[in-house]
Amino acid sequence: MAGQQRVYRQRIRSTESLKKIFRAMELIAASRIGKARDRVTAATPYSRALTRAVSAVATHSNVTHPLVTERSDTDRVAVLVVTSDRGMAGAYSASAIREAERLIGRLTDAGKTPVVYATGRRAVSYYSFRGRELAGQWTGNSDAPSVEVAAEIADTLLAAFEAPADQGGVAELHVVFTHFRNMVSQTPRVIRLLPLEIVEGVEARDENEIPPLYEFEPSPEAVLDALLPMYVRSRIYTCLLQAAASELAARQRAMHTATENAEDLVRMYTRLANQARQAEITQEISEIVSGADALAS
Repeated sequence: MAGQQRVYRQRIRSTESLKKIFRAMELIAASRIGKARDRVTAATPYSRALTRAVSAVATHSNVTHPLVTERSDTDRVAVLVVTSDRGMAGAYSASAIREAERLIGRLTDAGKTPVVYATGRRAVSYYSFRGRELAGQWTGNSDAPSVEVAAEIADTLLAAFEAPADQGGVAELHVVFTHFRNMVSQTPRVIRLLPLEIVEGVEARDENEIPPLYEFEPSPEAVLDALLPMYVRSRIYTCLLQAAASELAARQRAMHTATENAEDLVRMYTRLANQARQAEITQEISEIVSGADALAS
């Protein structure tokens, strides 16, 4: 009985230690989520402005640009998977990887060859453990991405898209990330960045309304050469910010649940320790009474 009490007390101490760690991680995630949401909000107007500008050039000019033209000389498709560097965020990384695997399956069924790029140690370890080659990987500070890292990722993917087919060029670029909707809802999403699909910022017009006239200086080609790389960098940076906010929200929710589960375990172990102590007291009383009866007889 005394051994059982020691075991339960040890489990209570270890669970209390884990509870403190879970609580600390929950508070850290809660303190960072506000800044992450502010960064997403701050980056949205710039991304929308670039989208409108690129949309105007692509819609109101007849220019042919490599970034808006379908390639037929290669069947390679680049897939960027955005996950976290650390765990303890529930199913955040698993959901993104699962969505990426569905996309890779669809591309493979369509006769295309996926080329995977990964951000975050979770995606890197997932593909490395399965022996699948990564064309590029970036790790570190997944919950606080920087503009420099986003620019590096965008430049690498743009170089792959513009490269010739015999040098590993790709025909499409897809990004798999987790879209932050609110604190309780984060949804894995897939967007195709290249070839460019302008689906945002186009406002509906009345049939009788005269469309605006645009004049591009020095030329539509030069404007696209300047805008499209900026557009891709902005979209990738926005995806990283959305993923960071989703990661922190998922971690806060997961750590809150883990803290509650630890409290339940502490209560259960405390009750079991009390029962073992009561059983030990009852056994000692029974032994004393039995000994007294033996002496009296």
